[in-house]
Amino acid sequence: MDKELKQKKETQEVFNLEEAYGKTFRRLSEGDIVKGKVFAIGVKDVYIDLGYKSEGIITLGELKDIVDLKIGDEFDVFVESKENEDGLITVSRRKAENMQGWDRISATYKEGDFIEGKVSRKVKGGLMVDVGIEAFLPASLVALKGFGNVNQLVGQTLLFKIVKMNKPRKNIVVSRKDAIMKERETVKTKVLGELKIGELRKGLVKNITDFGVFVDLGGVDGLLHITDMSWGRISHPSEMVAIGDTIEVVILNFDKESMKVSLGLKQKTENPWKDIKNKFPVGTRIKGKVVNIMPYGAFVELEKGVEGLVHVSELSWTVRVNNPQDVLAIGDTVEAVVLSVDSSGQKISLGVKQIESNPWLEIKEKFSTGMKVEGKVRNLTDYGAFIEIEGAIEGFVHINDMSWTKKINNPKEYLKKGQKLDVMILAVDAENQKISLGIKQITSDPWSEIMKKYSLGTTVEGIITKITSFGLFVELEKDLEGLVHISELDMEPSGNLEESYKAGDKITAIVIKVDDLERKIRLSIKKTKE
Repeated sequence: MDKELKQKKETQEVFNLEEAYGKTFRRLSEGDIVKGKVFAIGVKDVYIDLGYKSEGIITLGELKDIVDLKIGDEFDVFVESKENEDGLITVSRRKAENMQGWDRISATYKEGDFIEGKVSRKVKGGLMVDVGIEAFLPASLVALKGFGNVNQLVGQTLLFKIVKMNKPRKNIVVSRKDAIMKERETVKTKVLGELKIGELRKGLVKNITDFGVFVDLGGVDGLLHITDMSWGRISHPSEMVAIGDTIEVVILNFDKESMKVSLGLKQKTENPWKDIKNKFPVGTRIKGKVVNIMPYGAFVELEKGVEGLVHVSELSWTVRVNNPQDVLAIGDTVEAVVLSVDSSGQKISLGVKQIESNPWLEIKEKFSTGMKVEGKVRNLTDYGAFIEIEGAIEGFVHINDMSWTKKINNPKEYLKKGQKLDVMILAVDAENQKISLGIKQITSDPWSEIMKKYSLGTTVEGIITKITSFGLFVELEKDLEGLVHISELDMEPSGNLEESYKAGDKITAIVIKVDDLERKIRLSIKKTKE
């Protein structure tokens, strides 16, 4: 009996010791986060005292961010698996931080919030960002259009926008592009809040277009329109600035809602058109330099920023100038007279011909209607010819005033450039600087004699000069033609005119009509056979 009691007592003591020993160690489960203390450092691994009957093991690589790692250092670890084949528990400091970081971030932030983080490394499809836990930054959300190599972001601490939070997986997707847009909007709002109309600001020329220049004012782009670049005339903004230039501009206007800013460059100097009527009164003689030539006239610079237009009609009293480039070139110095001034429209009309007296004031007295003068063909048009009759004075002969008898379709058929001939003054319009001339009027009208000579029924001989679809033109004498209509030809209706007749053929016909008003003679070949 005493032996049995003694054995029970010993057994109870062992049980009590085991229970007391077990109470000194914590109970661990996979997925737990516990405090661990370094008690040994190996070549590849670090051994952690977890306060459990078995020790933990962690790779040295997970602790490389701890400077001067030493025995006794404490930190939280995540229990990955219990007691491997060596009786050690696998733990992870990184996963513990992620778990703790997720809890902290999910309690503080939501999708759409902005968070600061450090770009830690590049991975497939983007970058990893440390925001308390590792968040994924897709390559498509790294930056705005035109960004370079993403590797340059590694190591930078930047602002990001949380675009997705996956609670089951405890991961976060962030966007740097959205953060950049927010930062820019913040800067724009700040700059716009500081702007004042009329103040001077320095900016960087970012872009040049045909209509103006975009200038970066330090976060806000302003437009410097071509019309606000110079008081004078420029053809393109690139004449004054280049991309990359730093220029000082005037704030003309801005809209905080649309974030549009209008800039000026010429407004830095006084408007040269101010009091322009007193500077250049009408009638004033000026000298200026030709700075631009257009088909309608030439622009002459009177002073910096002030130009006047010499219209093509104001270049000469006598010579018909079709293109200003025929008499002027860019860079020429010309003398002119101020004809009109429009200060509000910033326009000045100039005249070069007004430097000399108007010869047309004397022409009306010199050339009277019916006067016969000698002239030279200067230019031919579709409807007539310009004839020089004295010096540079020109008159015009209309196509209908070239011949009494010949039908002229084009003046080139009748006249040649440079040809000398006698003409008659038909009319003088000094006010509009026009003289009407006639060639046929040099001789008397022959139609009264023609009507007698070519009376109805007269048989005539002539030479075919032209074959048309409706008949033959026949020269009866110099500059006098008659028409044989196709209905008055001696041929079958289905016959071919050009096969039956040739230009130059001599024919006999009968006069069937003489029209004094139309100045036409009608002939018939068919009636010669009757």
